[in-house]
Amino acid sequence: MTWAIVVHGGAKEIVPEQEDANRRGCLEAISAGQAILAQGGSAVDAVEAAIQVLESDPAFNAGYGSDLNAAGEVEMDAALMDGSNLAIGAVAAIQGVRHPISVARRMLGEPPTLLVGEGARRFAAAHGAELCDPGELISPRQDGSAERPHEHDTVGCVALDSSGRIAAGTSTGGLDGTHPGRVGDSPLPGCGFYADDQVGGVAFSGDGECIARVLLAARVMQALERNQAPQAAADTSLAHLERVGGEAGAIVLDRLGRVGWAHNSSHFAVAWVTDVMAAPSVRLRQDEEID
Repeated sequence: MTWAIVVHGGAKEIVPEQEDANRRGCLEAISAGQAILAQGGSAVDAVEAAIQVLESDPAFNAGYGSDLNAAGEVEMDAALMDGSNLAIGAVAAIQGVRHPISVARRMLGEPPTLLVGEGARRFAAAHGAELCDPGELISPRQDGSAERPHEHDTVGCVALDSSGRIAAGTSTGGLDGTHPGRVGDSPLPGCGFYADDQVGGVAFSGDGECIARVLLAARVMQALERNQAPQAAADTSLAHLERVGGEAGAIVLDRLGRVGWAHNSSHFAVAWVTDVMAAPSVRLRQDEEID
């Protein structure tokens, strides 16, 4: 196969009335990335485009629809990694930007790998990222007119392009009611994400502190280096959480374009497509049966 892309909408509980929204959102994200890859575009472009879709959809805890911290504010984390040169761009606790993933994208050629808070927003403003009033990121769900559990549903994407380049990205609105300034695993390489053309790529969602304590993304990459299949690498990584507890979900793509995904949360919205598939597949949990 020449290209592949996989996205997730978070390791979380998906209540019945939100199932269609999660399926639709993941498929729309896949479509945005697929359109780029099918035309010979780059994995970095595809990951950014897919995650922008998820950041615009209030069904997901990223961008518009992010959870509110204890101060009633939206603080977001995002990261993007280019596996062709191991460039990393990440932001944490950023406010007042429409697409945190695009701020992370703009950092790929910069010396810092991670900027936080006001420093991250100043970088965004100086480099032409789309800014907004922080209040514009508060969705109807957040103000109480629509209820749904969020828990810890970071969104993510991994893509392989026709030139053999791999990219991985994450974006999250954090945890509801958390301490202002809290940073989870999502912008930390080796914890919530990683990409390397020579091996593959991975993106996680889940209990950020637990994921960070056991370096789950690094463990997946090590498994791929040992020639484990992506599905086995995803499954094995979750076993490491037993030491610290917590829930997580992983999407994995190796350099051959093979897809794997696993979760120990009740649900994990995932969609994927490759150039040899007739149409994308989407699931809300690993054991879901599709007619």
